[in-house]
Amino acid sequence: MEYIKATNENIDYVFNIVQNTVTTIYPKYYPKEVVDFFSEHHSKDNITMDIEKGNVGILVDNNQIVGTGSHDGNHITRVYVLPEFQRKGYGSFIMQCLEDEIAEKYNTVLLDASLPACHLYEKRGYNTIKHEKLFVANDAVLVYEVMERILYDIRNERKS
Repeated sequence: MEYIKATNENIDYVFNIVQNTVTTIYPKYYPKEVVDFFSEHHSKDNITMDIEKGNVGILVDNNQIVGTGSHDGNHITRVYVLPEFQRKGYGSFIMQCLEDEIAEKYNTVLLDASLPACHLYEKRGYNTIKHEKLFVANDAVLVYEVMERILYDIRNERKS
């Protein structure tokens, strides 16, 4: 298993991982309008911009890209694992790689947690600092948590 920087050659893979996960998993938690919002928010153009900034990674296992993660500064902005590869530790591995990268420059990490992912983040030591809601099409509401983890703990754990 290897987490590496995504390149322009990986745009379609990253886009497909995100869209596949959003359309497969999110309808269990959100109305159609919110699922559509996530699909549009993680457009190919937005993914391309993030890759060009150098903020996107891909997780490769057995020569297959199974997941992706990205950040902007100390804000984790995208973590997705193909549905058939979920619950195997890939998401946690991506999170650890992103946290390690962010810890080189920042003391804390932030993320906006979707309903399906809140539990994973809580297990990793994230705390909710804010409840947010966003109105999307047809007055549907996207409710999410802004979560934070102090990265100093990660540095101390590494030294232990």
